[in-house]
Formats: sequence, structure tokens, C-alpha cells
Amino acid sequence: MKIARKNKTLRRKEIVYSAEEWAQIEEKAKTCHLKTATFIRAMSLNGKIKVVDLKELAPLLNGMRVISRNINQVAKKANETCSIYAEDMRKIKAAQDELSSILTKFICNCEWNDV
Repeated sequence: MKIARKNKTLRRKEIVYSAEEWAQIEEKAKTCHLKTATFIRAMSLNGKIKVVDLKELAPLLNGMRVISRNINQVAKKANETCSIYAEDMRKIKAAQDELSSILTKFICNCEWNDV
């Protein structure tokens, strides 16, 4: 069945699941914090969904927020006074780069939960 919506032609396909299959799909979608239709679409197009629990990263993310606030304060002061110390900027950039590197390594090396 073709459906025209906002200058797009969409295709609709009805798929029948048993009650047990549907319950499994709903549970997996819930685990991924996705709507059931979004989960089914992602699985049919991508084959698998990776889920990572970012709660362990909370301290790192909070550190990045602090650095971001510091950068904003330095930028505000620089705009007010039309001057800034290069060494201050190097320190802030180095701290941000280090946190970013740690975060990237964590995400690349963490164990992803297959759904």
C-alpha cells in the first residue's frame, strides 16, 4: 500500500506476530527506550541495535560541563576586556582535550549490550 505524505511516498507493510513474539519485541524496544515501531524499523534496516549505559560516565560528563562553563566565562571576560591570556586558553584546551580523549576511549572500548 502506498501512502503519500508531505511530498514523500511511503510504503506500508503489515506484519503478523504471535502474542509471544510481540511481547519479546515490546520488551526489547522498552529496553532500548524506543517506541515499538522505531525499534522494528531500526532492526529491519540495521540488523542490530547497540545500547550502552552512560551512567558510569556521569562524573566525566560533569567535568566536561565544568570546563565548558569555564570556557564560557573566559570568553565573556575576553569579550568585555578585549584581552585574554594565551596560557589560560592552553590550560583550558588541554583539560578539555584530555577529557574528550578519555570519553572517546571509553566509548570505543566499552562493552555494548546487544539487544
